[in-house]
Amino acid sequence: MIVEANRKSPGDVFMESCVKITFDCLPLRSLPQESSPTEGSPKFQELVGRIQAAIKRYGRHNAYYLYNARCVFHLTNSESLGMLDFRFEGTLLTNAEDMKTQVVELDVDMVGETCDWLTEPALRWFETTVHRAVKVEFDRYIAAGDLDRTRERMEQLEDETLSSGGFLGMGL
Repeated sequence: MIVEANRKSPGDVFMESCVKITFDCLPLRSLPQESSPTEGSPKFQELVGRIQAAIKRYGRHNAYYLYNARCVFHLTNSESLGMLDFRFEGTLLTNAEDMKTQVVELDVDMVGETCDWLTEPALRWFETTVHRAVKVEFDRYIAAGDLDRTRERMEQLEDETLSSGGFLGMGL
């Protein structure tokens, strides 16, 4: 008997992708050399501290900080069964040409799952797999030109900041 995996029956849900990765990307070279902002929520100040630690450890050249990031694995073709949801944050370094990811240093935490058969060794394996999946996705991000668009947005923001005397928003 042959069963088509992609056949849709009433009630079937076809999953487009078994891995979904989203992130905000901050090129570390785009940050000013001066000290961190003194205002902002405690959560924002903590993020700034982690970004500064990444700059201290890796420098600014060909270094990117990913935050507000998520990696979701779907192990079955069901929205309600077999999902592993991870949040991650950390630094990626690219090669000299800034075209290929070389180093992925992430903090990864599982924040949700619908996989009652998940064991501790399998969880550790998936945490490692997040690093590899993010590396592949960041290379796709570069190839799609999203990295160039991010750089252009950061350069535009820097130009706007300089032209307004260093302040943006609310007429300051």
